[in-house]
Amino acid sequence: MPSLTTPTTGIEIFYEDHGDPAHEVILLVMGLGAQLTLWPDELVAALVGEGFRVIRYDNRDIGLSQKMEGARAPSLPMQVLRKKIGFPAKVPYTLTDMAHDGIGVLDALGIESAHVVGASMGGMIVQLMAVHHGHRLMSMTSIMSTTGNAKLPQAEKHAIEALTAPITSMEEEALIAHGLNIARNIGSPDSPEFPFDVDAQRERVIRNVRRSVYPAGLPRQLAAIIDDGCRRARLAQVSTPTLVLHGEADPLVRLEAGEDTARHISGARLVTIPGWGHDLPIPLVPRIAEEIVTHARGG
Repeated sequence: MPSLTTPTTGIEIFYEDHGDPAHEVILLVMGLGAQLTLWPDELVAALVGEGFRVIRYDNRDIGLSQKMEGARAPSLPMQVLRKKIGFPAKVPYTLTDMAHDGIGVLDALGIESAHVVGASMGGMIVQLMAVHHGHRLMSMTSIMSTTGNAKLPQAEKHAIEALTAPITSMEEEALIAHGLNIARNIGSPDSPEFPFDVDAQRERVIRNVRRSVYPAGLPRQLAAIIDDGCRRARLAQVSTPTLVLHGEADPLVRLEAGEDTARHISGARLVTIPGWGHDLPIPLVPRIAEEIVTHARGG
């Protein structure tokens, strides 16, 4: 699959394009430190099977897209402190820049409008697409994401520690162990509905490790999230038809964050699912696809 340079931001973005070019487009936007491959192939196939053209891409600073080599993110404690006292730290790029990247993918491919679907940080990015480029969106789906309001319940300690734990070795087995630790700590709790399949998870992590490993991108993306702050006031102006999907067992972005997102977007529909954590478990793919498709057709 090819790369393109976005006319809006000049960033080189790696993308995949699935389905009939004549069909309506669903643009998938992934989260913090996550490659496009974290959108399950099964979900892409389900959406294509429902008659959509599906495009997924690596955000800047991750996967096979352009890396912001040499750019330095502010230390997180200093950034948080400066934010609290009203003096935001300088960041290498913003979430709005990343939203412009996504719209730039559409521009480069000659796509006038699309349904946008974002997970976690990707949900924040598509929210900002709706804020700044609402006329380009047929619908928006924000999955396991948040308004960014600081008063919302914070992530469970084990989840945020696993996600932000430093990579201490670039040896493949160490990287695999790191990826599996993240999956265990942020994903859906092991249950009959969403069993933690160690072999399948290991295979997925191996594929991602062998595709790309770029630890330097995560702190820069995280700095962009912190810099963006609370989006409540901006989201109140959004008129894009919006669906909010959230797991009731999400330890990283708590359920209250999804509820807050839906509450601050006029007409948004909230769907919560028991037992679902901060992941896209294969048994849940048919339900997620159904919700996205129903919303897109209604939107």
